[in-house]
Amino acid sequence: METQNDEITLKELLEKAKEWYSYLLSHWKIILLAGFIGAAIGLAYSISKKPIYTATLSFALEDEKGGGMSGALGLASSLGLDLGGGSGGGAFSGANLTELFKSRSMVEQTLMQPVLSGEDTISLAEMYIRTQEWRDKWNEKPKLKGIQFPPLTKRKYFSREHDSIMGKMYEDLSKTSLTVAQKDKKISIISINVKSENEAFAKAFSETLAKKVSDFYVDTKSKKARMNMAILQHQTDSIRAELNGAITGVAVANDNTFMLNPALNVNRAPSAKRQVDVQANTAILTELVKQTELAKVTLRKETPLIQVIDRPILPLPKEKFGKAKGLVLGGILSSFIFILFLLTKRIIKQLLS
Repeated sequence: METQNDEITLKELLEKAKEWYSYLLSHWKIILLAGFIGAAIGLAYSISKKPIYTATLSFALEDEKGGGMSGALGLASSLGLDLGGGSGGGAFSGANLTELFKSRSMVEQTLMQPVLSGEDTISLAEMYIRTQEWRDKWNEKPKLKGIQFPPLTKRKYFSREHDSIMGKMYEDLSKTSLTVAQKDKKISIISINVKSENEAFAKAFSETLAKKVSDFYVDTKSKKARMNMAILQHQTDSIRAELNGAITGVAVANDNTFMLNPALNVNRAPSAKRQVDVQANTAILTELVKQTELAKVTLRKETPLIQVIDRPILPLPKEKFGKAKGLVLGGILSSFIFILFLLTKRIIKQLLS
């Protein structure tokens, strides 16, 4: 008995499907028209859609830590210096470096860098605004109509409108245009991809961003070593000046005691005092010179090497929405949407009847 009910149910389903098919077939002309209209829209979109250019830049990061340098740090420690082991900027190691590329600070600093556009030198921010054709929309807004982004403008001079526009540019770039990835966690090779409708902008932005982040990273990683180096150099110069003064003082004291009564030892006291100063300053200077050379080695070790492997080369690879793709996708999508509309309309009509 159950088998018979199943056969009846299946038969009803087939009849229902046939009925719906006949219903759609009766509207084939209008469905076909909808497909033609969708194909035309898809073709128009493919013609109007600008190609997307992709600039790719990759570089290798070599970061040699200065270990095993704690053998001769006695005088440096007494001067409050730390020459070995530690490294400034440790927060930017590994995966954190890729996030540094996408930070708002680095992106905004990059956007304010100058770039040559035709015969004019403008900022990358201005080039992006022109690419997006924002100024055409700003003509109707008095607050934005005359706003400019000259190259190398300091952020402290930005108005509220400047901040708002920069925020919008950063949001668009970070979400849709800029991707940064480390190919392998075991290999310190990082790739930067920048997509844009403007080929020149994609190339310039990727190269400028890499330079800004590289400079910031190197400066941060070697900051402590450079500070120590500067302090040691200052101390060395000061002691050397003191030593030169002490040597001159010995000569002056000897000249003053020349041809005097040798029995008067008190006359030799100034010369003896200056001799002590010479000996003390010589010992200190010898140690400081040693520590300064050690600091130079540490600075070289603490300074990471960032080597660019591949730069974007014109012409850049581009992605274009093809005409055939627009025709096919537009026709299929439009027909499908119209079929859904017809089915929904009939279902509602049956429910209400």
